[in-house]
Amino acid sequence: MTISILFVIFVGFAGGLAVGSGFVAFLTVLGVIPRLTQLSKTMKMIHSYEWAVVTGAVGGTVASLTSFQLSINAFVLIPLGLACGTFVGLLAAALTEVLNVLPILSKRVGVDDRIVILLMAIVLGKVLGSLFHWIYYVDL
Repeated sequence: MTISILFVIFVGFAGGLAVGSGFVAFLTVLGVIPRLTQLSKTMKMIHSYEWAVVTGAVGGTVASLTSFQLSINAFVLIPLGLACGTFVGLLAAALTEVLNVLPILSKRVGVDDRIVILLMAIVLGKVLGSLFHWIYYVDL
């Protein structure tokens, strides 16, 4: 019994290290955080962005592994959600900038002259999908 518990702990720790290393390598190789600071013109705060990503990853891991419930007033939760959404949006924008996804996508789809419409479709799809998930949440 003790050996099987130790084995599960070892496998979980090894899997966490592998995923964490891949996440860090992904952010480092692509240069997402420096590009994010360039886009937002906040180069002085690069260490804050790095710590925000690390803290978010660790906090998300702890929250997903435990039965964590957050009981916060809605007036505090709304600005917190907006700040988190803004950060994730900026991170996604920096990632697409680094990878040059949109120019490649627009050329492949054949909408070079309508890139603004493509951007708005992506943004509205993300917003509507998020609202649908939050309003009609089903716990599986």
